Amino acid sequence: MHHIPKLPAALAAVLSLSLSALAVAHIAGSIRDAVADHARPETDTAQDADRKPAETLDFAGVRPKMQVGELLPGSGYYTRLLSAVVGPKGHVFAIVPPKRPDAAADAPSRAERLAPITSDAHYANVSVITTRLATLALPSDLDLVWTSRNYHDFHNVKDTNVADLDRAVFAALKPGGVFLVLDHAAEAGSGLRDTATLHRIDAAAVRQEVESAGFHFAGSSNVLYNKADDHTTKVFEGSVKGHTDQFILKFVKPK
Repeated sequence: MHHIPKLPAALAAVLSLSLSALAVAHIAGSIRDAVADHARPETDTAQDADRKPAETLDFAGVRPKMQVGELLPGSGYYTRLLSAVVGPKGHVFAIVPPKRPDAAADAPSRAERLAPITSDAHYANVSVITTRLATLALPSDLDLVWTSRNYHDFHNVKDTNVADLDRAVFAALKPGGVFLVLDHAAEAGSGLRDTATLHRIDAAAVRQEVESAGFHFAGSSNVLYNKADDHTTKVFEGSVKGHTDQFILKFVKPK
């Protein structure tokens, strides 16, 4: 057997960076520009190395002029990026539930958490829709519905039937429209067991649910795969926080 010498560390690092550059070289300029947008806050850009937004947006097929519904956008990490990619002829509808009745009086609502975006003229193509997940109301003729790290929580919301929610997404999309689901991976075969405890979900369970609503499975991406995550830790705890193994599933409404 021939012995293959190891590359010097410096050369190996250069080659690794070169391969990474080649991997994103095909990505649309609108996506690369959105990631490089100087309007993005440092709290967002600091997450890019782990969240790989360019590759994720590219896998979803986000392009200028699209009409996008974003379910549970949190503080808006992807809201800003989606806004920049779809541009002034596109629109991003941030879909949030109303404030919980048991929330503290001074606690901001989910819509208020997005005020730094919706009050900024740079993101004039973003608007917020407040609707209960149990009776999800979405705009019609959407090109894309996007949800990141939140699908598992749909199972934790009182009175919400996820099958009905998936059907509402299906109805809101144009024929050929995409439903993109990104979430923290649970142990294979665990189904819905860990949605409320570890805040994880089995990718196979998601696929079964979404396909049952009429979607065709269009593929998955392992760009956020992390073999160091054994799927047994709550996603907010310890060294796994921000570094979970995550799956990305792409579904299409048949034409």
